[in-house]
Amino acid sequence: MLREQTKPFTVSYYALSQTREESDLTILEDRWLHKLFLITHTTALWPAWKLALGLLTMAAVVWYAWLPLGLIAFTAAAIYLGFSMGDWLLLAWLPESGRSFGPVGPQLVVMTTPRFGLAALVGLAAWLLGWGESPLLLLWILVLLQLFGTVIYLWGTLYEPFALTATHRAIKSDYLLAGAPPIRLLHLSDFHIERLTRREAHLMSLIAQARPDLIVITGDYLNLSYVNDPVARAEVRQVLAQLAAPYGVYATLGSPPVDPRQTTPSLFDGLDIRLLRDEVAVLNLPDGRRLSLVGMDCDHDLETDARVFRQLIGLAPPDSMRVLLFHSPELMPVVRDFPVELYLCGHTHGGQARLPLYGAVLTSSALGKQYEMGPYIEQGTTLYVSRGIGLEGLSAPRLRLLCPPEIILFTLSGN
Repeated sequence: MLREQTKPFTVSYYALSQTREESDLTILEDRWLHKLFLITHTTALWPAWKLALGLLTMAAVVWYAWLPLGLIAFTAAAIYLGFSMGDWLLLAWLPESGRSFGPVGPQLVVMTTPRFGLAALVGLAAWLLGWGESPLLLLWILVLLQLFGTVIYLWGTLYEPFALTATHRAIKSDYLLAGAPPIRLLHLSDFHIERLTRREAHLMSLIAQARPDLIVITGDYLNLSYVNDPVARAEVRQVLAQLAAPYGVYATLGSPPVDPRQTTPSLFDGLDIRLLRDEVAVLNLPDGRRLSLVGMDCDHDLETDARVFRQLIGLAPPDSMRVLLFHSPELMPVVRDFPVELYLCGHTHGGQARLPLYGAVLTSSALGKQYEMGPYIEQGTTLYVSRGIGLEGLSAPRLRLLCPPEIILFTLSGN
């Protein structure tokens, strides 16, 4: 994967004289979305009988919603229950197939809740609108809606999480010589490794095909359900150890719950990867080109993160192209006022599940949908929000929908 280097380069590192003030690293955990993940994740400890009882209870509610329509209420409840049991079988099979891992309970809650809502609403709507005279038509509508849900779940769990692609973007800079060879910068983000799958094997293949000059990584190395799992940690190191590029590999930390500050840095011990923790790497490249990589921890404490950024950007030489590596897009309202030409991040996963015309359902960003996926150009700064590579963990959906994983190859050249 290492390209032959024909011309020498040097790299210098600059850090702040004082380390950042200790932040409240529970900020992300205090947000309602993370709390919801934790609450629903309690079902991970439920035995099979308890999960079955939960499904039966929801089926009973569906029966009650359809009860004014007569005996078809039993059939409607059975339809809902049958499709939910199918979801259970799918989730139990996923680890056996080596596609994704983790407990069944939280994911079953995520998958059955829309099914339950649709089943109950169809019955209530039919009763309120007086459609009880066509019971077979109502049951067919229910079956088709539930079948559509199954198609979405199969697509989202079996195909799209593994449809990893390489996105190509060209960036021109006044700080790079127009006649010099372009710099191929590869951006990786949000590995979220739980166990190695064919997605990670395909990732290595795509990186080899991209032949990057340098590689940058913007955090979130472990799946949130496997943060302290020794097998997952070993397999993260196995992936990282394969990364190499002529001008080096540079990384930053992601969100504190995913990349704990006490343990995640040790993933890089002994590897030829520079972990930039509030540090600027200045690459002096052939032909007089200079590239400054401004790498920051991401605490999601916007005030602290912004203050550290303002101090760090002053360490980057003014005659260099400046690239910010920060896990989240949340600093864009600050960064765009400074001479940063490229801002690379992840965190949102593009929503991971998207709806037509609407886009990301949730982004886990304090800025909501303002910067959810792809490129944004404001005041001379190009922000690129990666869709990421892996899946979040806990009770976040173990699927992708209209949001396949990606790596991004930037071609940097002079104006």
